[in-house]
Amino acid sequence: MGEILTEPLGYAFFGRALLAVVVIGAMCGAMSTFIVLRRMSYVGHGLAHSVLGGVAVGVALGYSTYVGALAATLLSALLIDRVARRRGLHADAAIGIVTTAFFALGIAVVSVLEAGRVNTESLLFGSPLAVTATDLWLAVGVAAGLGLILLTAYKPLLFTTFDPEVARVHGVRAGAMEALLNLLTAAVVIASVRVMGVLLVAAAVVIPAALARLLTRSFATMLAIAVAVGVANGVGGLYLSYYADVPSGATIVLVGTALFALAYLATLADRWRRLRRARVSAPTAAAPTT
Repeated sequence: MGEILTEPLGYAFFGRALLAVVVIGAMCGAMSTFIVLRRMSYVGHGLAHSVLGGVAVGVALGYSTYVGALAATLLSALLIDRVARRRGLHADAAIGIVTTAFFALGIAVVSVLEAGRVNTESLLFGSPLAVTATDLWLAVGVAAGLGLILLTAYKPLLFTTFDPEVARVHGVRAGAMEALLNLLTAAVVIASVRVMGVLLVAAAVVIPAALARLLTRSFATMLAIAVAVGVANGVGGLYLSYYADVPSGATIVLVGTALFALAYLATLADRWRRLRRARVSAPTAAAPTT
C-alpha cells in the first residue's frame, strides 16, 4: 500500500499536481458550500465558460492566458451581479446570458487564431500533470485570500447566503457580500480551470457541498466536510488517473460522483431504517384505551 502512494511521488510533475489538487480541492470545497446554499450551482459552470472567451481574446491581443481569463471571469461575475438585480430577472438567467456570450466569443476568436496559439484541449478538459510552479503559486494565493476573507467576513457572508433580505434589515451590506461571493467564485474558477478544465470545474464547486448537505444541517460542519471531500476527490482522482492512465480531471469528477452516490445511498438506508423502526413501534405507542 505504501509503495502505491509513494511511487508516483518520484516524479516532480506528480508532486506539483498533488499539491495543486489538494489546494484546489480545499478551496473548491469551501466555495461550493456558499454556491450550493445560494442555489447558484450553475455559476461555476458559467464562469468557467467565460474563461475560454477571456483566454482567446487575451492571446489574440498578446497577453498571457491568465490575464485574459482574469479579465473575462471578473467581468462576467460583475455583469451577472448587475443583471440579476434587474426586476423580473433571476441569477440563472443572468448567468446564461453573460457567460454564454463570453463562451461564444471565445469560440469565434479561436476559430480565426493561428493553430496552436490556444491549447483548447487542455483548456476544456484540464491537465493537472502539466501544472507549473506559476499555476501552483496562483492556486495557493487564491486559497490564502479565500481563507482570509472567510475568517474576517464569515458572519456577513453566512447571513447573506441564507437570507439576503433579513441580512439587510440587520445592517449587513448584502449587495456587497453577494458581489464578493461572485468575485470569490470567479477567482476560484480561474485558479482551478488549469487543473479541472472549463467543462469539468463546475463539478468541483458543486459535488463537495452537495455531499456534505446530505450528511449535516450545520453550516460549519458542512463547510468542514466539503473541504475534506474536495481534497479527497482531488487526491483520489489523481492517483487513480496515474495508475489507470486516464485523464486526471475526469477521474477527479468521477471519484467525487462515486462518493456522492455512496453518501446518498447511505442516507437512504438510514432513512429506511428509521421508518422501519417507527412502524414497528407504532402499535405499542398507539395502545387502545378503555
